[in-house]
This record gives sequence, structure tokens and C-alpha cells, in this order.
Amino acid sequence: MFISDDRLRAMYAGGKADATARRFARLWAAVFGAGLTSRRWITLEVPGRTTGNTTRFPLGMTAWQGNWYLVPMLGGSCNWVRNVRAANGKAVIRHRRARPCRLIEIPEPDRAPILKEFVTQVPGARPHVPVDRHAPVTAFAAIADRYPAFRVEFEEAPGH
Repeated sequence: MFISDDRLRAMYAGGKADATARRFARLWAAVFGAGLTSRRWITLEVPGRTTGNTTRFPLGMTAWQGNWYLVPMLGGSCNWVRNVRAANGKAVIRHRRARPCRLIEIPEPDRAPILKEFVTQVPGARPHVPVDRHAPVTAFAAIADRYPAFRVEFEEAPGH
């Protein structure tokens, strides 16, 4: 199935998912959470900032310098980012099993290389990020204030 970049952008007009995008998100959250894809593709579970109910977001993680990172393709005002911030970074990453973690927000001056890796490694984000994946890191520094990056720190299981 091929969806054009214009249609993908339209599915998130105004930074909010339309009904089609929400249906795809539910589908992908189930697929990623079940571990039916590579470990890069995960479901982020975080308490909703107003209800406290668990919300699920299908996301692609970015590997960079030995760590995993999450970056919002829609920028810092998207729902999962606001929920993570409200939860002080506490979340669960699901891929076959649930793994509690803390998401540590990266300072703006350090984000550019992570953002470049994000658009290189997560193709679905490319229509939403206004810098081409082949652009130099300096081009990503220009948008770093709009795109937070979070380092994933998994909590150790008891006894490990």
C-alpha cells in the first residue's frame, strides 16, 4: 500500500491525526506492540495527562551512538510528547513485552544529529519534517527548537 507524502501530511493537518490516521495508529500500535516488526518499531505507552488512562502511540525509534531515541514527527506539541512531559518521562515501551523506561529530553543544542538520524531511519517521518534526510546536520540545528528528542533509558528488571 502506497500513500503519497501529500496524503500523509493531510492526515495530520494542524498537527492532529484525522480519523484515517487514528485507525492506522491503532493498527500499528497493535502490530508494533506484539513485536511483529524489527525492534526499532515500538508502541509507547504513557498515562494521559488529563485522564491518567494509558495511551498508546506507534513510533519508530532512532539508534544513534549506542542509544535509542524517540522523536515526534509532528513536533513538540504532539500528544505523546505532552503526555511524556506530564509523566516526568516515565513510560513503557512495548515490543513483544512491556519494558518500563524513562525518556530523557535532549537539550536543543544536542539534537541536530539525532534529528538527522531520525529522518534517515524512520521513513514515515520524512513528509512531516521540513529538512531533507541528505541535508547537512546544520540544517537540522535550524529546526531543533521545534523537534524534541528523547533518549530511552530502560529500567533494569529486579535481579538483573
